[in-house]
Amino acid sequence: MDKPSYVYVTYILATPEKVWEAITDAEVSARFWHRSNVSDWQVGSTWEHKFPGKPADLVGKVLEADPPSRLVMTWAGPAHVDNPDRVSVVAFDIKPMGEKTRLTMTHSKLTPQGLKDVSEAWPAVLSNMKTLLETGDVIPDPFGGIHG
Repeated sequence: MDKPSYVYVTYILATPEKVWEAITDAEVSARFWHRSNVSDWQVGSTWEHKFPGKPADLVGKVLEADPPSRLVMTWAGPAHVDNPDRVSVVAFDIKPMGEKTRLTMTHSKLTPQGLKDVSEAWPAVLSNMKTLLETGDVIPDPFGGIHG
């Protein structure tokens, strides 16, 4: 049985380089995601998704990195990183479109609960990233009390 995927597309008034930086820079990602994405972003390297001062709540490996066009990485809770049934894959495809950039995020190989969780979390995260890049500020509590 194929596992479901979740796809989210948004258009951002920013360069592909700024979108890439927002996803991969620990300080920028912490501003809109309330967590830092930490890695050297080289193929084969690990990445961590960390709240300040706490252990990573998500981890994975970088599968593809083609700045500023494409980033693909595995995605799992630390306790499940070695269980292929619990590891999903996130791909960010970043394409310039004149003065704006199209960001397509595809989260694949999801469990049914994972699909439910990411369908609530990704719109909040990526809307907040878009707001930060376009206005210089974030949405107050974009998660509505859930920090998924």
